[in-house]
Amino acid sequence: MNNYEYYQKEKSNNSEYNHDLFRYTNKTVNMTNKNIPFQSIDWTKVQKTEHMGETGIAYWQTTQFNGLRIRMVEYSKDYFANHWCEKGHIVQCLEGTFVSELKNGEKVTLTKGMTYVVSDEFSSHRSITKDGVKLLIIDGDFLKKNE
Repeated sequence: MNNYEYYQKEKSNNSEYNHDLFRYTNKTVNMTNKNIPFQSIDWTKVQKTEHMGETGIAYWQTTQFNGLRIRMVEYSKDYFANHWCEKGHIVQCLEGTFVSELKNGEKVTLTKGMTYVVSDEFSSHRSITKDGVKLLIIDGDFLKKNE
């Protein structure tokens, strides 16, 4: 049973549903439309996965909805991405400093409180950080390239 089905079942029973189960499961909400019922995310309860860079490690905590992915990402010291990313993102720098290098050679430095936005297939980019950084990254169908 996914989050939405659980929520609907418990809501229809007029009982107090288990907020911890509903809020913190790391499963896709499988609905035919892209509506997402209200929920909060306690990042301390979302499992971290490791993703190796050319140097350093990226730690991802991911919550996935239909057409939407939200990640808390931490890059270790001396992280250098091992690929050029073509995906669109909204990236909010929560702590630290990093460089988003574009394939055309441009480099943009982002510090705490700064955000960048890019749609799918518009600007190939990769992340680099000397001292480590913590980011909130949102991506999904709404950033797909319009034909």
